[in-house]
Amino acid sequence: MTADDIEALFTRSDGSFACARWGRPIAPVVFGVQDETLSVVKGALEAVVTLARHEMAETDPELGSNLMVFFFQDWSELPEVKGLDRLIPDLEPLVARLREAEANQYRIFRFDAQGAIKACFVFLRMDAHLSAVPAETLALSQIVQSILLWSDTAFRDRSPLAVAGDRTILRPDIAGLVRAAYDPVLPAAAQDPSHALRLAARIGAVQ
Repeated sequence: MTADDIEALFTRSDGSFACARWGRPIAPVVFGVQDETLSVVKGALEAVVTLARHEMAETDPELGSNLMVFFFQDWSELPEVKGLDRLIPDLEPLVARLREAEANQYRIFRFDAQGAIKACFVFLRMDAHLSAVPAETLALSQIVQSILLWSDTAFRDRSPLAVAGDRTILRPDIAGLVRAAYDPVLPAAAQDPSHALRLAARIGAVQ
């Protein structure tokens, strides 16, 4: 993966560059699924966190849970979640926009004073398309898109996943990039495109 490839993954549709990793242990909670799906989501999270050499925790001292994953059938269900409007300002207008766009997924990140990720909210409206995706594939896709602040166009044309035999895995180049981004020698957040050069250099160093 070249520096140009990496830069494209963190360059947003408005032309701005932003890359950030989690700055604290991830304390997850999943809503709207049965126990078997819950274990799949947590298994995917553990695998990606281990890959990144990051940490998980039972609770976050500030937020309780800092990675919240919601599965639901209709966007109208979100405003009914108690306390969610306090965590996500302007929840009602956001839901209206997502419903109008017929979106089936959305992620919101929150950041600390250093620009590192401190919280992520993942919303999955289980329409016909998402419902047809195997649970393992859906979980791994969502977790890898939550482990870093990617561009809003990063995986529009190509999935971060690959098929190996009968298993779905992270693409090796994406796995290497995730591990490099969590290298302690690099800053937790960067807004300068030159950060892509540093990431490219670290990919070989951490393998």
